[in-house]
Amino acid sequence: MANLKEVRVRIGSVISTQQITKAMKMVSASKLRRAQGAIQQIRPYAEGLQNIVGRLVAGLEGSDTEMPLTQVRDVKRVGVVLLTSDKGLCGGFNSNLIKTARRFIQDLPSNQQATLIPVGRKGADFFKRSDLPKDLRFKDLMLKIRYQATAEMAEEISKAFVAGEYDKVVVIYSEFKNPVVQYFKVMPWLPLQADSDTSSASVSANQEAQADYLYEPGREAIVRDLLPFSLAIELHKAMLDTQASEHGARMTAMDKATENAGDLLRELRLQYNRARQAAITTEITEIVGGAAALAG
Repeated sequence: MANLKEVRVRIGSVISTQQITKAMKMVSASKLRRAQGAIQQIRPYAEGLQNIVGRLVAGLEGSDTEMPLTQVRDVKRVGVVLLTSDKGLCGGFNSNLIKTARRFIQDLPSNQQATLIPVGRKGADFFKRSDLPKDLRFKDLMLKIRYQATAEMAEEISKAFVAGEYDKVVVIYSEFKNPVVQYFKVMPWLPLQADSDTSSASVSANQEAQADYLYEPGREAIVRDLLPFSLAIELHKAMLDTQASEHGARMTAMDKATENAGDLLRELRLQYNRARQAAITTEITEIVGGAAALAG
């Protein structure tokens, strides 16, 4: 009977766990819908802004206009902005982001030094004991994503780039596709460069069309105002992508955990019924044996 009691306790424990994972799946599904709506809204805007800024920057190539945020120099110091979640229970989501960051840092040439800028507590906690230089000021920003906080972070990192603390900055994040599939990407962030589609050849081909535009207060002033804004929007989009990917990964992980709990529950119930039948059979045998002994 002790075995039966142990199995009953395990069954109760698995049922409780299954209820928790099912509730977490529902919560993650609800959060995913909101996060998916946010990323779907910002993507067209970010892509359009990036296209505009790319064309403006390409149009200023070769001019005497100073744009520190587009300055390309010999890379010796690399800032690595790593976006992870603050919470676990989302499968291999955070570990894959951390692996991507470690692989990128290990593949850097020997003359380049990386500085980690973790955004999200999981990434910050993982690299806490490493010898890698770290900037931990922004590790709590994934807890509640707000554009104002993202813009302030983008401004601080941009100032560090202009001051020469970094020669290059990349953002490692998860691009959301669907709840099952995420793409872990390394996005060059600084210096900001014109896209290949907006190179000087493309500008020359569209020179007549661009000549019709009037810039007020001027192309240079517009570029100086748009560059920090564009960088903040790109970083904010990456954070929203990562957040949506986190909720999708957690929903998938909790759905799988609920299924596994159901499979385990069926096995335990079968085991309980077999043990119960064996115990009943043993008792009947003992009763029959005792009755036969008395009758003899």
